[in-house]
Amino acid sequence: MERIGYKKGILAGLFLCAVGAILFLPASSSRVYSFFLFALFVMACGQSFLEVAANPYVTILGPSASAERRLNFAQSFNAVGAMLSPIVGRAFIFTGIEYPPAQIAAMSATQLQAYRMAEASTVKGPYLVIAGIFIVVAVLIQLAHLPDVQEPSGEPGVVNLERHSEGVLSHPHLLKGVVAQFFYVGAQVGVASFVIRYAQFAVHGTSAKTAALYLLLHQTGFMAGRFIGSAMMKKIAPPRLLSLFAAASLICATVAVLTSGLIPVCAVVLIGFFHSIMFPTIFALSIKNLGPATKRGSSLLVMAIIGGAFFPAIMGRISDASSIQKAFIVPLLCYVFILYFGLSGHKPAAAPAMEPVPVDNQGALA
Repeated sequence: MERIGYKKGILAGLFLCAVGAILFLPASSSRVYSFFLFALFVMACGQSFLEVAANPYVTILGPSASAERRLNFAQSFNAVGAMLSPIVGRAFIFTGIEYPPAQIAAMSATQLQAYRMAEASTVKGPYLVIAGIFIVVAVLIQLAHLPDVQEPSGEPGVVNLERHSEGVLSHPHLLKGVVAQFFYVGAQVGVASFVIRYAQFAVHGTSAKTAALYLLLHQTGFMAGRFIGSAMMKKIAPPRLLSLFAAASLICATVAVLTSGLIPVCAVVLIGFFHSIMFPTIFALSIKNLGPATKRGSSLLVMAIIGGAFFPAIMGRISDASSIQKAFIVPLLCYVFILYFGLSGHKPAAAPAMEPVPVDNQGALA
């Protein structure tokens, strides 16, 4: 990203996402599981490019005082996509044709192959459309007159990667932000992953279908919180709002750990709302005043999403060994650090750096 810039970085990410989506076509024809995993891996690489390029770009295109609000608003549409994608998948990928194991075992080799081929081929149409959407968006961005960003970095056109690598680690608020992001994504994925299991544990006799409604409410709160949080930042400073949402999440998690019945289930559902602003706000606060190290800092923050693989596994272990209720101690501890980051950990130690100057494609000031 330091070599090619924000716009080309976004285009590279969209291209990789399109390639990954197209790979689902040969994967479905071969019906090799590892091929599907490879296609998902390529898409994930493209999404990483988009996160590293687009997130800091949104914060830079405008006054630094409103950077957190801009990124929260942009990320609100991420939440909309997260809400719509299961609906689209249910409508266009799942066929609704499911045979019990005994009936599958009784099929002839020809019947079994035809059934598996039909099931695998359902992804072709949707993923071809997804690839097309990525390509159309890439064309629109290429044609758009998006300003380049000139960051104060010494000699024009010279990228000193070694110096940037060393410099990015000299910002304590960034390092604390990476840890906060690691904890946040772990808590967010962990809580969302176990909403259904928790509801069934806390309210005996709750069916999986009913418990799934609590997950839907959790995700709806997350989406609504992004838009509401963006609006609230007009009146409340982003670090303060982050602290308030972290404290509220901490209270909800405490209720989930210590009580039983419907009330803690509602508390777990409500955590979705309070999770909403955390990722973009932590991101924007962490890259403040990084100057030429902004892209490198952005990449570290994106790498921190590995917490989403780490903490849910720990919660699963605790749940299996004890109960899902005790497993919620894990996100509870995560919120403690996020609260610290919102209160004081986000403050840059160094003096504010010069703000990047947007210029148009002809080099004139935008």
